[in-house]
Amino acid sequence: MCVLALVRQHGPTHGYEIAQRLRDAGLGDIKGGTLYPVLGRLEQRGRLRSEWISGEGGPGRKLVSITDEGRRALDAVVAEWKTWVGLVAATVEDPDNASGGQQPCEAPQATARRRREQ
Repeated sequence: MCVLALVRQHGPTHGYEIAQRLRDAGLGDIKGGTLYPVLGRLEQRGRLRSEWISGEGGPGRKLVSITDEGRRALDAVVAEWKTWVGLVAATVEDPDNASGGQQPCEAPQATARRRREQ
């Protein structure tokens, strides 16, 4: 979710810059061995596209940009996430009214697992 959001916000970018932005957002030091497989899966699922750009005096760089499918997927997961966060906040703030008047929803992890199985 955060990777897609950063690419949508900042336009075509490369993995190193995504890792820096994740770190700057307080999400920790994300290693390439974690980030690059995520980028690959997002590209395989049609949520990102990539292109190689020649380097000036150095190696080329792979730039990634978000696709229309990526935007739709991000909007959907952000909506689910906001619902989940609201339910958790309601539970923490008022355990007697845990649903906050909302219908229960799946945890984001369960939703992601269900999508992968489809």
